[in-house]
Amino acid sequence: MAKAGQLSGTKYFVLLDFCPHFPVPSLSNQGNCGEQSNGQWNPTTHARLRLFKSLAPALRRHLHLVGMTDKGNGAAPAGKAKLVGRAFYESIGSPKYIMAPMVDQSEFAWRMLSRSYLPPSQKPPLLAYTPMFHARLFAENENYRQTHFQAAKPTATSTDPTPASKPASLFLDGNPAIDRPLFVQFCANDPRWLLEAARKVAPYCDAVDLNLGCPQGIARKGHYGSFLQEDQDLIFRLIRTLRDELEVPVTAKIRILDTREATLAYARNVLDAGASILTVHGRRREQKGHLTGLADWEMIRFLRESLPPETVLFANGNILQHGDLERCLEFTGADGVMTAEGNLSDPAIFAEPPAVGEEGREYWRGRDGKGGWRVDGVMRRYLDILHRHVAGMEPPQRSPLFVPGDDTTWLEEVAGESADEDGPARKKRKKETKKKNKKDYVPNGNFSAMQPHMFHLLRHLVTVHTDVRDLLARSTKGDLEAYENVLRLVESKVARGLLDYEEQTRDAEEPAADEVATTQTDLDEELTADSSVGAVKRCKRPWWVAQPIIRPLPLEALAKGSVKLSKKTMTAMGIEADVVEAVEKASNGVNGNKADGDQAPVEPPKEVAG
Repeated sequence: MAKAGQLSGTKYFVLLDFCPHFPVPSLSNQGNCGEQSNGQWNPTTHARLRLFKSLAPALRRHLHLVGMTDKGNGAAPAGKAKLVGRAFYESIGSPKYIMAPMVDQSEFAWRMLSRSYLPPSQKPPLLAYTPMFHARLFAENENYRQTHFQAAKPTATSTDPTPASKPASLFLDGNPAIDRPLFVQFCANDPRWLLEAARKVAPYCDAVDLNLGCPQGIARKGHYGSFLQEDQDLIFRLIRTLRDELEVPVTAKIRILDTREATLAYARNVLDAGASILTVHGRRREQKGHLTGLADWEMIRFLRESLPPETVLFANGNILQHGDLERCLEFTGADGVMTAEGNLSDPAIFAEPPAVGEEGREYWRGRDGKGGWRVDGVMRRYLDILHRHVAGMEPPQRSPLFVPGDDTTWLEEVAGESADEDGPARKKRKKETKKKNKKDYVPNGNFSAMQPHMFHLLRHLVTVHTDVRDLLARSTKGDLEAYENVLRLVESKVARGLLDYEEQTRDAEEPAADEVATTQTDLDEELTADSSVGAVKRCKRPWWVAQPIIRPLPLEALAKGSVKLSKKTMTAMGIEADVVEAVEKASNGVNGNKADGDQAPVEPPKEVAG
């Protein structure tokens, strides 16, 4: 019998469970059953096809494992099957928790940090996505690839990080030893550029994802992300091209549309095109910035109930704390749950909190039983990863993280250093440092992401300690020494905060052991469509603890004057004048109240893509 690679122009399916060695023609082929591309009848192939067609539709879809072509860079090497759909999902460990793709924010170092809180033996593993890459730029611009995707160590003859490399040259992104499972995400509007870019990363990832969710203005201008959703034919062609031509599976991430019927049709189009996994962000394209609002878990559950049961579905949206992950899975019925901003605020969000009495130095738990990971401990882990993996050097020696009872003399030293930093020569040093780093800095996505990550992680701390904010703002890309100085200042602030807390609660009565909360959720305080008060109460922690940034909901933002809507838009949103007035009264004090003399909260960052 002829080998698959010799049957030019014909696509094949492989039924691994029943006939692992004999390919059968695709059901989409034109012509008679069992007829090869040369028109000759093949009874063996015909029998296999009849067997496949006799199976239940669900099982046929589950076994729809792959196309093989005779092209050198085709869907799979001759004789090797490409798993798709649920079979593929199971092959990577059936991950339940997924770190979302984020523009310039889900780079290698942050993925490593997020995984570092999970035990190595944890099953299923954490699935992570790269940042969203621009397909055309990635395909044609070597500098762009070198900056954002460092899968192989550059050689003397080439700085391209994506050659066909031997195992010894594997470096950071997609390294099987430390960075799997990994999906690489692209935005694109041209199947040719998407395929060319995808082929460059295929050897270093488990799948390639198409971004169909980015709602930002740059996506509108570039015609990609959620601004492709009006062109369902183009979406189909983008996904089908990768399904047919790429050696790894293709997945996609979408946003919901205005109606259930439209969203279901959208999801079916993506799946029919060949997406092995569908991620659904439960917000519409218009829900961004002050109008972000809540993700619609009801819509995701509707999709779960309406799509074939073998469909692999990930849910995205409304994840603030660890406990929300399982709540989302239970409510929606999705296979996995993805989070972006929840992970940016707390990279340990995927990990179970330690048991009472086993907190160690990195995890803080208050007298009320509520707690979280200390931001100074998170920052230490992050810098250690950058030192070891990105810069290729050992981190500096540091004392253990401070806990009350430790020596405090070092706090005065840090206070003196901070005072010197703010002295008259500060502007001169800033200018000299900036000039030096600009000359010596080599573009690297891991270093570029440092400052945004730290501002997000330290959001609650820097609103209290503005000197940390100022020092962080002066730190430049790739200057690990400068970030070590920020860390030292952060550690001193946390130490003083812990000491103050101990002093203030010294005489407080200890709660009984069975009354101490061991999770970070209070399910009696839920998010509602009109107020974020419940979420603030549920998630509020001292400023030295990693915690989510709670956005005011649209009605609250409107009542506070943070956003102004036209009467037409207000009518479309169903917002009446009396409702706005009521929300304005109810929201008094949410996230801080300027009228009471408190510092107004810093505006939340723009929503990450997709």
